Amino acid sequence: MEFFKTIWSVFEEQILGMKWLNDLIGMGLSALGLDINEKVGGSIQFFIYDTVKIFILLSLLIFIISYIQSYFPPERTKRIIGRFKGVTANILAALLGTVTPFCSCSSIPLFIGFSSAGLPVGVTFSFLISSPLVDLGSLVLLMSIFGTKIAVAYVVVGLVLAVVGGTLIEKLGMQKYVEDFVKDGNSIDIESPDLTKSERITYAKEQVFSTVKKVFWYVLIGVGIGALIHNVIPEHIIQSILGSENPFSVILATVIGVPMYADIFGTLPIAEALFSKGVGLGTVLSFMMGVTALSLPSIIMLRKAVKPKLLVTFIGIVTVGIIFIGYLFNAIQFLF
Repeated sequence: MEFFKTIWSVFEEQILGMKWLNDLIGMGLSALGLDINEKVGGSIQFFIYDTVKIFILLSLLIFIISYIQSYFPPERTKRIIGRFKGVTANILAALLGTVTPFCSCSSIPLFIGFSSAGLPVGVTFSFLISSPLVDLGSLVLLMSIFGTKIAVAYVVVGLVLAVVGGTLIEKLGMQKYVEDFVKDGNSIDIESPDLTKSERITYAKEQVFSTVKKVFWYVLIGVGIGALIHNVIPEHIIQSILGSENPFSVILATVIGVPMYADIFGTLPIAEALFSKGVGLGTVLSFMMGVTALSLPSIIMLRKAVKPKLLVTFIGIVTVGIIFIGYLFNAIQFLF
């Protein structure tokens, strides 16, 4: 057993975490005369290392996910989900969200498509919550930064939030608060042609370039903020605002995260830096979830598809869920 633990530890550190890359960059900067133990040198090392690591893992993961996704076009997905009812359909929709590497805004057109196809509103909201919050790419990147236990825990609570949130919206009878143009939309159900292996590879490559182009600046900004937090902002300042001694740290982190617009890949460097400064695990997770699931631009876009009562209900359920998850993880952080 110890042997397998050692192998997994090496895999986490050197393959997923790319510690060798961090060491290599540190040696290179030192050779250029920069002291990586000082603020400037440390910030530059953090910025280069995290940027390169994220884009390498992101490109590889998006390629794999998109290749798999090519077997499940929207028409086929609608039919699969439509066969199930109740919580089972919510679980399936939440799981579907894990293989759609979209930010919250990019998920809304699919949400509208599923609603137009006649899927229950709770099922479509389970997808809408899960898609930006949890995906296979974020799982691997979380493992590379926080380790397997925290990464798996994040994915599990994200899926639970998606299923519970969608189920509550369904039970509250929110279907009537979907805008008429969405409910009355025509959904053309056609068979997608079977793609050849070469066409699937081409599709996956296109998705890699499209996704990287879309998130490029968000990742750079996120890594830049992370570098400042990691090496410039004093730890006691961060602790006083988001530390365990502040009973409102989880609420504050969630509220700060909502107006921001980024996906999980741009948020991770900031979360990594906050965690390294001693911010509680639950507070960090609440910040990440607030940014990815409740970004202000996505809320504005969603308002076009649903009426105010449903929008407020959605925001309220997700916000309360995120805050609950944050306090729960702060309480059980010792397990990780």
